[in-house]
Amino acid sequence: MTLRNFAAFIAGRTFSETVMDRRTFTLSLLSSAALAGCSSISSSARSYRTAYGAVTDGGFKVPEIPYRKIDKQYLRQEVDYQTKYRPGTVVVDVPKRFLYLVQPGGTAMRYGVGVGKQGFAWSGSATIGWKKEWPTWTPPARMIGRRPELRKWAGGMPPGLSNPLGPRALYLMKGGRDTLYRLHGTPEWWTIGTAASSGCIRLLNQDIIDLYDRVKPGAKVIVKQT
Repeated sequence: MTLRNFAAFIAGRTFSETVMDRRTFTLSLLSSAALAGCSSISSSARSYRTAYGAVTDGGFKVPEIPYRKIDKQYLRQEVDYQTKYRPGTVVVDVPKRFLYLVQPGGTAMRYGVGVGKQGFAWSGSATIGWKKEWPTWTPPARMIGRRPELRKWAGGMPPGLSNPLGPRALYLMKGGRDTLYRLHGTPEWWTIGTAASSGCIRLLNQDIIDLYDRVKPGAKVIVKQT
């Protein structure tokens, strides 16, 4: 019932009838709003199924992510985000386990991340030096020292689903030098939202593919510990 029809309908009604009719009209509006909200939630669920479904990429079939087992706050989503940084900047909020890609208009694309374990965390600023699809992973000498079983990969682990870098890696540079830190994917989806890495920032495989397509080489990266 439109407002005009409602006004015509109540003309000549008694006070009590009018009050009841207004209540009915109000309840009708609330019911419509509730239904719209349910529709929005359903649409969001469909979006997650699409965003985290299995995908064939670079000759590999990236498995679907069981997104229902992940805290919803860590799933990819556009959010309001007021910041001093320019669009295109990547901001990693380590304590909250979020990565933001700043967008125009006071918004950002937010991703859940896994961060460095205690003793491996880092902070500061860097830039995206280069990007790589299906990268080779070479464990640093210090890591091999801690884990001798990784020595077999000293020459590099070939790309693949078991590669710790996943389907994409963004390499961080500072002062013209490789920091050895990366933004990368991971097959270990259950580590998102935790401190589990050796210092690098890990994303769900489908999320790093999405971020890779959005961010440009030379983009500024800010990693905040507080």
